Amino acid sequence: MNNAALQEEKTNWGLGVFYGLGEVGSQLSWYMINTYLTIYYTDIVGLSAGAISAIMLIARIWDAINDPMMGTIADRTHTRWGRFRPYLMFAPPFLALFNLLTFTVFPVQGLKKVIICLICYIGAGMAYTAVNLTYCALVNVIARGSQVRMNYASCRAIGNGVVQMILSAAAMPLILYFGKSDTPNAHGYFMTALCCSIAMLPCFWLCAWKCKETVHIAPPSGEKKSVLKTLPLLCKNKNLMIVVFAVFAGAMGSMARMSMLTFYVIYVVGNPMMIAPIFTTMTVCQLIGNFLLPWGTKTFGKKTYMLITSFTQIAGMFVMFLIPANNSAFLLVISGIIGFTMCNANICTGMLSDCIEYGDWKHGVREEGLTYSFLSFGVKLATAITGAVTVLLLAKIGYVPNAEQTEATKNGINMLVNLFPAVIILISNIAMLFYELTPKKMDEIYRDLDARRTGV
Repeated sequence: MNNAALQEEKTNWGLGVFYGLGEVGSQLSWYMINTYLTIYYTDIVGLSAGAISAIMLIARIWDAINDPMMGTIADRTHTRWGRFRPYLMFAPPFLALFNLLTFTVFPVQGLKKVIICLICYIGAGMAYTAVNLTYCALVNVIARGSQVRMNYASCRAIGNGVVQMILSAAAMPLILYFGKSDTPNAHGYFMTALCCSIAMLPCFWLCAWKCKETVHIAPPSGEKKSVLKTLPLLCKNKNLMIVVFAVFAGAMGSMARMSMLTFYVIYVVGNPMMIAPIFTTMTVCQLIGNFLLPWGTKTFGKKTYMLITSFTQIAGMFVMFLIPANNSAFLLVISGIIGFTMCNANICTGMLSDCIEYGDWKHGVREEGLTYSFLSFGVKLATAITGAVTVLLLAKIGYVPNAEQTEATKNGINMLVNLFPAVIILISNIAMLFYELTPKKMDEIYRDLDARRTGV
């Protein structure tokens, strides 16, 4: 596809709907782990802070090996369905199984309990990598143009917003309903995970069925380089490294906040019934932000729109930290503003597609699966660090499960939910200031790549 064709490439919004279903499946899989696993481990399984930290650390050490390995395998997969679609067809049942095992309380104690939790969590992470990494890379083989890929990434973001809105409103009520209790219990968590796991399967299968791999770009050298040669070249791609760091730090801030937000509402706000309204307000506003992503990224450019939304998010967190949490209307308004700006996480997906083109142009390396493994590992590393750090910080500030907290502990929870994430997200945006791939730069890259391949 030459540069003139790129300018004429149109977004197929019907295809975008099916592509967005893949994100619905991903969120149905990972929502419970991302939002409730820490409190499930502490309050239900009874793991210590040290045990949870060890589980997260070991799992991420394995991910450092597994994620690039999975990306390399995907890049070298050749089937009649393509490189990435087979994983959306055949891996989701394994993901569903490990999701259920992760929220299963086994009748063992001590070290055996920790080891079983570790095995289940690693299994869920590996299955999620196989599905989500290939799903993310799929956008590069269903479209070529930078803005068209961004538009499909926006469809993914909308899918994210829709399912987050549903889950934020329904997850805790479902946990309480299935548990037949006013407080969450093991049976409630398991049954809710089961519902999510069943619902995710057709989402991945429909995505794989409709999103055919129609864009075929030969490797710059005509053949795939070995991983040992490719990894150093990917690390030299400074724009890729900026995006990966921004995703890692941004995800760490966002996940730290989301994993602790339940604690904040229960113990600082003092009203567990506000969990659903706050989470729902955030996700509804995030969905609105996702719908505006094509406009925002086209009008301002990906980098500028990323910075605008991020600094607005940081301001919202500082305001919530400083003002007492005794006004429900205020909490919902600020939560709505923060939720709207959370759409910016999906801008990085469009940036990563541009980084792949830049890597091809600058360093002669084009490995979609391996490139997305950097992103996958960054997100999971952020999940692990936030899970380990926040649970240790909870212990440090004096948190006692299922008990009335002291004022000092409540202030500490407020810091963990609002101030700590704001600082981390601010650091991620400082790095983003050095990102270079503007729309003008991408036009130049596409022209040069077309000329290189056609010999013109």
